[in-house]
Amino acid sequence: MIGVLLVEDMHLIRGALAALIGLEDDMRIVGEVSTGREAVTLGLELRPEVVVLDIQLPGELDGLDAARELRAGAPECGLLMLTSAGGTETLRRALEIGARGFMLKDAPPARLAEAIRRVASGETVVDPGLAAAAITGRPNPLSPREAEVLRRAGEGADLAEIAAELFLSKGTVRNYLGAVVTKLDARNRLDAVRIAAKNGWI
Repeated sequence: MIGVLLVEDMHLIRGALAALIGLEDDMRIVGEVSTGREAVTLGLELRPEVVVLDIQLPGELDGLDAARELRAGAPECGLLMLTSAGGTETLRRALEIGARGFMLKDAPPARLAEAIRRVASGETVVDPGLAAAAITGRPNPLSPREAEVLRRAGEGADLAEIAAELFLSKGTVRNYLGAVVTKLDARNRLDAVRIAAKNGWI
């Protein structure tokens, strides 16, 4: 029997996933949580065969951060990442962490169940659509510093806050943001945040 820990902050989606997995004779839900921190705590306690983990989670740990901690503390747990929009960079980071699976949330139920089985058996499973996007997707044009500045701007930090946090001048932060908007061919900073987030660059 494959024990599955479900980590998804949207109750409706989590309930639907639990119901789908519950229909499978060889699987059982051992826990359901909504944050990355809860995922790490329960995952280390229960040691399920597979942790199905949403990449975008609220709180201090997003799905990738939680996956990294689970990988370090419970390496025997198979990690199956779920996403609604699979950017190339996000896929790369998930695989680098050691996730064995990467699926779109709207994948057919049979495909998700099969992915859980394969991850439990030690295989690596990547949704065909995501794999194609990873091959053809454009590479990340942002430097680590540009990505960090844009990430903080996307979280609502103003120029002064970003400058203080990163030990830069406000003018330098402004220059970084201007360069990012140009590189991403965005209309403005907000559009740049949207483009970068969609592609998994921040």
